[in-house]
Amino acid sequence: MVVPPDAATRRELAVRAALAHRPLTDERPLVALLDLDGVQRTAAALHAAFAEVTAPGQRVLHTFAVKAGTLVPLLRLLDGLGIGCEVASPGELALARAAGVTADRVVLDSPAKTRAELREALALGIALNVDSRQELDRVDALRAEAPAHGPLGLRINPQLGGGAIDAMSTATATSKFGVALTDEGAREWVLRAYLDRPWLTRLHCHVGSQGVPLDRMAAGVRAIHELAEEINAAAGRRQVDSLDIGGGLPVNFASDEVSPTFAEYARLLREAVPGLFDGRYGLVTEFGRSLLAKSGLILARVEYTKSAGGRPVALTHAGAQVAVRTAFAPESWPLRVAAYDATGTPRSGPPVRQDVAGPCCFAGDLTARDRPLPRLVPGDVVALLDTGAYYFSTPLAYNALPRPAVLGFSVSEEGAVAFTTLRHAQSLAELVAEHGGGL
Repeated sequence: MVVPPDAATRRELAVRAALAHRPLTDERPLVALLDLDGVQRTAAALHAAFAEVTAPGQRVLHTFAVKAGTLVPLLRLLDGLGIGCEVASPGELALARAAGVTADRVVLDSPAKTRAELREALALGIALNVDSRQELDRVDALRAEAPAHGPLGLRINPQLGGGAIDAMSTATATSKFGVALTDEGAREWVLRAYLDRPWLTRLHCHVGSQGVPLDRMAAGVRAIHELAEEINAAAGRRQVDSLDIGGGLPVNFASDEVSPTFAEYARLLREAVPGLFDGRYGLVTEFGRSLLAKSGLILARVEYTKSAGGRPVALTHAGAQVAVRTAFAPESWPLRVAAYDATGTPRSGPPVRQDVAGPCCFAGDLTARDRPLPRLVPGDVVALLDTGAYYFSTPLAYNALPRPAVLGFSVSEEGAVAFTTLRHAQSLAELVAEHGGGL
């Protein structure tokens, strides 16, 4: 019996095959890889986790936070796996539409939607989460101008406090997102807004993100469930019929272990908010990082090595331009680094504490600091692990470094690796055009 390779084995096979297929060169000194088998298994785990806790026939729409992976072929793959799109800009909506995701499987969130964005969403029938009182006034006016389609609701900030990373905490007392529910008079205003607008049929919150504990995420879901019950009691009918509970499941960046799991989170929600799963409410989720992070890696060539202050430094081609958060907030976004020779064979030897640096011209352009690794030498390859989410989609244009190719890969039970291009490497001509060349 042939046993399918696990995630770590698939990664090792893919690294070796990638470097044999297209070795890193002066023109292409880095490349990103995404484990498509891993993505499919993670998507299946998400579906299974909620199927375990939902009532028979309960409506559930899982969407992917497009900001975590702005690749049209990836969005198309996820759509085929039963996962729609949560978008937060006109560009992200354009990507979702280019991937063929239908309007009924798209949710629009953003704290600064223009009239044009709102008008398009209303016309297309995209689900719309209104972020503020002023935006609701704008929606009122647009609905008076033309028929609107698709579910509409308010985004609520239950003001439960932050997590371990301030910049990723969306439910603080002063967060820019949503209607601040515990501010004076806010709950009464929300209740009146729904009673005056029978077409408001959804509530949304997004409490979780990296560094936010699961119990706080569950408390946010409980807050909008309680608010929905209050609105429906006041309306004398089931006006709010669906709850968008956001995403934000944190990711373990310390090892290959997937922790926490979707199943653990779904079971916690069942304990904390049992009414969520009795079938009376449709559910929407908006997971992003947790769907992709563990399936991605970035390979970069070591160009030079040196020593400074007694510490070895490896200068590579992957830095802040692909690992923005890691370079600027390393304590919050540490990455595992694996070392290979030019053929993809793992480097061995005693660990040496060293820095792994990128090509950008500022001192903080490091992807690992004082990290014990086999001593790196020029021509080696470093792999930045767990970079499947955001690291491909949040490039820094500093130093005008071209964006790398992104290759998806699948591994057969026999260990054969097949690649598919998810994004071509950006050429210098394309980069010049992007920066105004020819104008």
